[in-house]
Amino acid sequence: MSAPTTKQLDAYIRTRLALAGVDLDKLPEVSDPATGAPTRAEALRSLRSFVASTPAALAGWGAEARPEYAQQASPPLIYPSITEAWTADATGGAR
Repeated sequence: MSAPTTKQLDAYIRTRLALAGVDLDKLPEVSDPATGAPTRAEALRSLRSFVASTPAALAGWGAEARPEYAQQASPPLIYPSITEAWTADATGGAR
C-alpha cells in the first residue's frame, strides 16, 4: 500500500474536521500577528504532518497493554438494559 498523496491527506483532514464541526476555511489566509491565529495553510500543513506520522503509533495503543488503563478497556455502560436488549449481554461484551 502506497502512502497517501498530499491531496488525499488534505481531503481526509478536511472531512474529519467537518465531521467534528470544524471549518478550516474560517482561519485567515494571511498571518495576523495581532491574534496569532495560524493561517489556513499553516494549520493544514501541521495537521498533514500529524496525520502522516502519528496515527500508526496511536493505532497500536491498547488499554489492555497497560494495567493502569485497564478500566478503559471496559467502560461502564450508561444504559445497561438497552445494551442487554440489543446484545443479550449486560456487560456490553466486556469480560
